[in-house]
Amino acid sequence: MGGLAMKIALISDLHGNEVALAAVLDSIRREGADQIVCLGDVATLGVRPGWVLETLRQLGCLCIMGNHDEFLLEPEMLKGYNEAPVIADAVDWCRARLGAEELAFVRTFRRKAELSLGPAGTLLLFHGSPRSHMEDLLATTPPEELDRLLDGHVATVMAGGHTHVQMLRQHRGILLVNPGSVGMPFLEYVGGRAPRLMPHAEYALVEAGPAGVNVRLHRVALDRAALTASARDSDNPLAPSLLQEWS
Repeated sequence: MGGLAMKIALISDLHGNEVALAAVLDSIRREGADQIVCLGDVATLGVRPGWVLETLRQLGCLCIMGNHDEFLLEPEMLKGYNEAPVIADAVDWCRARLGAEELAFVRTFRRKAELSLGPAGTLLLFHGSPRSHMEDLLATTPPEELDRLLDGHVATVMAGGHTHVQMLRQHRGILLVNPGSVGMPFLEYVGGRAPRLMPHAEYALVEAGPAGVNVRLHRVALDRAALTASARDSDNPLAPSLLQEWS
């Protein structure tokens, strides 16, 4: 596709994974992205929440509020989310290790945002769906249900995360993309069940210019020894499960 003028990298569901985020940022630099957007769920569950937040702050990128980001700010919200006790413990562990400045940074995250793609159109950004950071948009969601979840919003490209499953779907002319998860990519949609993690990291690139729009899904190989070492050295309540998945 020739004549591309803009390249936006989409990252989501980082979940405190330093090893994965570092690898993805290296890949994004090699791709020559002009801008990075984070679609939420940044710090919780993984073993290096502070490092991930500081890295995002230094990048100065637009960040969207995910449900796990809001769990850090509003602990009562997690009780109604029907998560396993170890997930709640891991969120509490993360919150206890973040200072006021880091939590203030999370409060700057936006519910949704729209970016111009120039002549190619617009890019609408959210975490779960345009109306809620806790709703799932899937490749298998029926078109009529998807209409309801998109809540009347229109854009050339719409991008959200939340499910930890990469997706690129055309819906009534809209390109709907999920970049997958940087920190915890799922083998399949879990719908509340315990997930199986894949040992790579995921992101997406939106390329736009006079010739139109292109979306590419990326997978980045990770150093499994570095992943297991990070989990082994942490007292995060979820670390034993992460170690088992990555070993």
